[in-house]
Amino acid sequence: MSDIRFDGQVAIVTGAGGGLGRAHALELARRGAKVVVNDLGGSVDGAGGSSAAAEAVVAEIKAAGGEAIADGASVTNDAGVAAMVQRAMGAWGRIDVLICNAGILRDKSFAKMELVDFNAVMDVHVLGSVKPIKAVWEIMRAQNYGRIVVTTSSSGLYGNFGQANYGAAKLALIGLMNTLRLEGAKNDVRINAISPVAATRMTESLLPPDFAAKLAPELVTPGVVYLASQDGPNGAILTAGAGVFALSQIIETEGAFLGAGATAEAVRDHWAAITDAKGAEAYVGGHGQTQKFLRKTMS
Repeated sequence: MSDIRFDGQVAIVTGAGGGLGRAHALELARRGAKVVVNDLGGSVDGAGGSSAAAEAVVAEIKAAGGEAIADGASVTNDAGVAAMVQRAMGAWGRIDVLICNAGILRDKSFAKMELVDFNAVMDVHVLGSVKPIKAVWEIMRAQNYGRIVVTTSSSGLYGNFGQANYGAAKLALIGLMNTLRLEGAKNDVRINAISPVAATRMTESLLPPDFAAKLAPELVTPGVVYLASQDGPNGAILTAGAGVFALSQIIETEGAFLGAGATAEAVRDHWAAITDAKGAEAYVGGHGQTQKFLRKTMS
């Protein structure tokens, strides 16, 4: 099969000044994409800002013969996001790929977490994905082509102590993806999610050094490149780390019909049948669950 290429395509990568975003931007450029390298240049908790990181990645891309522009907008700023998209359109006339990678951490146990820390993480991860997606959505629909990748996390999919804010934000992106994959399909606008495990400045305090050495950000990027490619899937949650790739799915068991007069005691007494994994299914839309409910009432 032929190599995956992005010749003639334009990609925006948020949070691309370092770590995962940098790796994604460099690889997309190596494969022919013109890249907007977006990075606020703030600290891990979102404080401060500098364009130096984004400009350094642009310099790397240009040194390798690629095309790129730096952008220092915050993904939470409406005007900044709009200006970033207009810069891309002004320079290259189209936007084919959006990688939503920007993020911050403010980890604390829920008992000690202030609402300001919860709001800040939700703002950057959720609205910081929604705003760029909204800004490119009609452009991609008009082109009848677009590829979007949001960044979720095992903290959202499965939970992680001290990350109630981060986990809530990351799982929210799966809900966003599940609806947008349906709404964008007729215009070939596809959206997928990457759930990475990588040694970056956001994880350096969490990973032992010997393990971190196996988790280079570049080992996640092949998954992102495939998800963003012309033949990539739609609505997939790809987990990636240390060169390992797997699919995560939300599944629902077949369940048990307890009738209109069901009681809490009946739910308790039929718990084994309700949770039996045999016949579990990953639905392609909420209607799948509804259809199952109706089918079971008639069986």
